Amino acid sequence: MRLLYIADGRSPTARNWIAGFVTGEHEVHLISTSPCNGIPGLTSLQVLPVAFSGAGLTAQSAATARPGRLPGLRQAAPMWLRTFIRQWLGPLTLPATARQLRPMIAAIQPDLVHAMRYPYEGILAAQADPAAPLLVSVWGNDFTLHARSNPLLGSATRRALRRTDALHTDCQRDLRLARQMGFAQEKPAVVLPGSGGVREALFYPPESPRSEQPPVIINPRGFRTYIRNDSYFQAIPLVLEHSPQARFISPAAAHELEAQRWVKEFGLEHAVELLSVVPQGRMAELFRQAHLVVSPSTHDGTPNTILEAMACGCFPVAGRIESVQEWLTDGENSLLFDPNSPRSIADAILKALSSPGLRQRAAEANLAMIRERANYQAVMAQAAAFYQQVVNL
Repeated sequence: MRLLYIADGRSPTARNWIAGFVTGEHEVHLISTSPCNGIPGLTSLQVLPVAFSGAGLTAQSAATARPGRLPGLRQAAPMWLRTFIRQWLGPLTLPATARQLRPMIAAIQPDLVHAMRYPYEGILAAQADPAAPLLVSVWGNDFTLHARSNPLLGSATRRALRRTDALHTDCQRDLRLARQMGFAQEKPAVVLPGSGGVREALFYPPESPRSEQPPVIINPRGFRTYIRNDSYFQAIPLVLEHSPQARFISPAAAHELEAQRWVKEFGLEHAVELLSVVPQGRMAELFRQAHLVVSPSTHDGTPNTILEAMACGCFPVAGRIESVQEWLTDGENSLLFDPNSPRSIADAILKALSSPGLRQRAAEANLAMIRERANYQAVMAQAAAFYQQVVNL
């Protein structure tokens, strides 16, 4: 197949998925909505900024900026304001960008166009109205957060859903919401992990049991409006009152001014390590070292980092969200909390730290679940079969 992806080429989720098809017998093109490094094996890579993605407003801008050269808007504007600008003004930029996209698609003449997430790649692709079938991936908060943020973005999402020929979601909840928002019942859909699953050669349990001291807690979710890092950092002193040796690791937080302020405000310099964005290999090592992985999210699909941590035997402690509970059962293979409550987060962390038997049982069950439902090779084979089904419509 000749495949065209419209995606943020910086995103690990998008890159992991695309890499599964680059290595197959396919001709793969990428139109990235942000400047990015290439993916080995791509036939072509073009950049088409969308909804101010080149202005330093996105969550991944800090991840890709060089040290000491963060985009000015990330330093000057708080996260809520950057998100507000994109959600309210971003849709207004899409018609003009769609006019630029149409000849790019026509020149490639793909068998399938796959846009990854609705705001704004899926909406853009729908407005470009390609001749080839249009498949769109739904990412965790496309419907529950962005489409509900304002009438303009909600209307654009619903119109794009009606134009979409096939849908990929990473949880059953989003497929149900898509049908409710206008995606026709007779159109094909598939539910698969968003990044293509977990690479077991990279994410696997430690060879020897973790030492119980000091306990290590990792929060890999980064800084976005739907991640309650404020609640999480307020919970840390509550945990340290009962477990003073605990250590907390926060990847992708080193350049976040809010994280730096919270560490100083709560006197956490001795207990918290703020890291820059780390590559997948290093993230796997951190998961094998950590006892707990914490996800203080209020909006989600299936978080890739949670699946990867589970594959490494790291015990999940997560916000109580419908989509997450498609994988996690409170008290069996995880502990769930109210992400808006620092006390609830702290209590869940402390309960997990004091329950080594629960963590061990969960590690075995979670590893079996990942191998059954999220093995990368198996998931990508299902995705390839779905592609063929859509192309043959």
